[in-house]
This record gives sequence, structure tokens and C-alpha cells, in this order.
Amino acid sequence: MTDPNAAPVADVNTAAPAPDKATLKKFYSDMLLIRRFEEKAGQLYGMGLIGGFCHLYIGQEAVVVGMQANAEPRDQVITAYRDHGHMLACGMDPKGVMAELTGRAAGYSKGKGGSMHMFSKEKSFFGGHGIVGAQVPLGTGLAFADKYRGDGAVSFTYMGEGAANQGQVYESFNMAKLWLLPVVYVIENNQYAMGTSVERASAETRFFRRGKSFNVPGEEVDGMDVEAVYAAGHKAAAWCRAGNGPIILEMKTYRYRGHSMSDPAKYRTREEVQSMRERRDPIEHFAQKLIERGILKDEELKALDKQTRLVINTAAEFAIESPEPDVSELTTDVLA
Repeated sequence: MTDPNAAPVADVNTAAPAPDKATLKKFYSDMLLIRRFEEKAGQLYGMGLIGGFCHLYIGQEAVVVGMQANAEPRDQVITAYRDHGHMLACGMDPKGVMAELTGRAAGYSKGKGGSMHMFSKEKSFFGGHGIVGAQVPLGTGLAFADKYRGDGAVSFTYMGEGAANQGQVYESFNMAKLWLLPVVYVIENNQYAMGTSVERASAETRFFRRGKSFNVPGEEVDGMDVEAVYAAGHKAAAWCRAGNGPIILEMKTYRYRGHSMSDPAKYRTREEVQSMRERRDPIEHFAQKLIERGILKDEELKALDKQTRLVINTAAEFAIESPEPDVSELTTDVLA
């Protein structure tokens, strides 16, 4: 659903190519990898092997998988603290991600960042950020660098709908439009922010319209449908690469777990969550589509799940067996 009052995006010939069978299979396997990883992370947290905060991405897998299918190696990704899925979608090793979650030296930030703060220069992943909305101006800065270099790269800047109410977000929209920066702002609207429904916290609940006063175009996307996300992401990335400046994609999605592992999520009913799982689960419904289209058989899906669980279990074992950082690491990689 595109805002009719925003700047047009249809004048760029950006229709996404129909995904071939290999791409569709990868959509499924990537979403499954994230789901199984997050389930295992939840288990390790319950065992006391993951400390601090831990925000799971279960239910939102289609968003980052569909978006990152359009990313080129030169593009950057930056997001908030619900970031494990983004890391995996960027191609980061599950072993390194799990080792970081458990505070081990083999982790991507040497075990010092944990769930909310890890990075990968090699995969152009510029981190999950613990300050609400802080990644948005940073992602805008990445886009400024892209334009300065003139290399055609795009900054994929993710945020939640709660962060979309922060003032720095609107400063970023304004600057990005003024300077026509190549940034795709992806608002992952999972309905509840930290625990308050969008209806109670936001005067304008159609987040794709949030850039209207800055003439930033926006589009509402079914974030539970990986193919819909892929198509919208393709158009948005092409819009940016063509020099048209920023664009906003609101992904209507849903998280099954609480805001973090310490959140009992009593602000919604079990029936609501169960209904969403049964009607809209991005992985189960996509699997059914693949079967109906003759792309994968039920036994192939089961074999893929078994293989994925093995990968994740191996990553967990690697993390548990890895040593903790040496005490000398306490003062390394510190700016001041």
C-alpha cells in the first residue's frame, strides 16, 4: 500500500524478477536457520549461558530474509538490539554469533558485546544498537558515505515501530531527503514495541506515512510474506541506487515472544499469539506454498529442518566449549 501523497516510486522500472526455485529454497532455508537459532538462544538463556538482555526475532524472519535478498556486498546493514536474525541474513557464521551471545572470545565482538552489540566489518553489518532509535542517524551517516564515494551502495537501516517515534528518526528523514541519501528505512512494525500496542502509543499508526512531511515516499508491506518483502525491497533498493534519495518500508509483522526474555508479554492474549502462528506464520505458510508449487516435497522440508538443527546445535556446542575472554581484553578496543 503506497502513500498516494508521497513522492512517486513507480517512475522507476524496478519490478523484481520472479525468484527462481533456488532463490525460493534459500528464502525458506534462511528463515528456518533464523528460527532454529533463536529457539536455541532461548534455551541457552534459560540455562543461564546467555547473560544480560536477549531479544528474539521469532515470527519476523520474513522481513530480513526478503530484504537482504536484494542487498549487494557493498551495501550496509544496521539495526537495533533484536539483531540475531539480521546477522544471520547477512551471512555471518552462526558459531560466531552464538559465541558472542554466550560471551565467548570466539564471538564477533570477542565476547564483550553480547546479544545487543556485535558487528562484522567483513559482512558490512554495522551492529545492533541498544539505544532506541540510535541506529537510524548512524544508518543515515552510512548512506552519506555511500553518496560521497559514489559507489552505488545502499544503507539498509532497520528500526522498530517504537523507535519510529523518536525525534532523531525525523532529523534523519529530513537530512536524508535534503541530501538525497541512498537509505532504505525499514520499520519492523511488530505491533507492540516494548509492550504497548501501536494504537495506544502512536497518533499515526500507518508508519509508511511517517516521511510524508519530508517528501520521503513510503510503502506498507506484508512482513509475514517473504516474497512480498523481496519485491518491495527490490523496488526500494533500485529507487535509492537511481539517486532518488531515501524511502520508507513499513513491514507489518509480529513477534511471538516477549520484547525480551524477561518479558512475560501479559499485554496480549495467548489466543492472539496462537491465532497469528496458525494463520500467518512466515515459515509454515511459505513451506506450504513450496509444496503446492512442486518446488519442495514434505520429506525434503523435514530433511532440511534436520540439517538446520544440526548446524545450530553445532554452533551452540562451539559456543559452550569456547573460552571466555581473557581479563586483559577488558581494556582493548576501548575508545577512551
